[in-house]
Amino acid sequence: MRKEPYTVGSYVHVIKRGSRGLPIVKDENDRRRFLLMLRHFNDEFYPDNWFKDLLDAKLTHSFERPTVWPSQKRIVEIICYCLVENHFHFLLREIVEGGIARFMKRLGVGMAKYFNEKYKEKGSLFQGAYRSKTISDDTYFHYVSAYIQVKNCLELHPSGYHLACRNFENSFLWAEKYPYSSLGEFTGVETKNIITRGLLSETFTPTEYKEFCRDFISSRLDMSDIRNEAGFLNLEAVK
Repeated sequence: MRKEPYTVGSYVHVIKRGSRGLPIVKDENDRRRFLLMLRHFNDEFYPDNWFKDLLDAKLTHSFERPTVWPSQKRIVEIICYCLVENHFHFLLREIVEGGIARFMKRLGVGMAKYFNEKYKEKGSLFQGAYRSKTISDDTYFHYVSAYIQVKNCLELHPSGYHLACRNFENSFLWAEKYPYSSLGEFTGVETKNIITRGLLSETFTPTEYKEFCRDFISSRLDMSDIRNEAGFLNLEAVK
């Protein structure tokens, strides 16, 4: 398990990949369930059958909590996220001791159990444990946020990454509406109650953040890759 040490208050970039690069989600129902897990697993309360509770309350198509559950007490702050076919990225903040480890275990077990039951698979869904990198620099924090919730989205754009970057204005609007990234919630286009806007919103308005991301993307457009071998943002490449 590759995890750097961190304490309460630490900001952490987390990556979890599918085993052998295989998909961890296959359809819109899988992706929707991933979002529901982000919304409901980040809690001190952990019901025995959380999805049945949502079904009973007819809440599987919303992000509301069943009234029979107590008020949410988050165990991490989810600052940013992006789900792609075979992995996901998070920018998390540890707010209770062991919160990130507990949240990631719940998510990994929940996703694997659901996937294996649905697709009649066996074995590990993921390529080992999650990888994490502690963020101790404000500049790096801002770059990581743009890398997770903007660059990853643009790599999924129907026109391809390079054309999307060169048509940034329209592509950013598209990325805001991509349902499986936190960008739309940060800018106010979506309301899922998954993320904590916190430090990012203290630094940028949504308009300022778009301009920051425009600069981040355009100034690195010709770089073939700004990640290191572990999949983390290479700070040296973005200075």
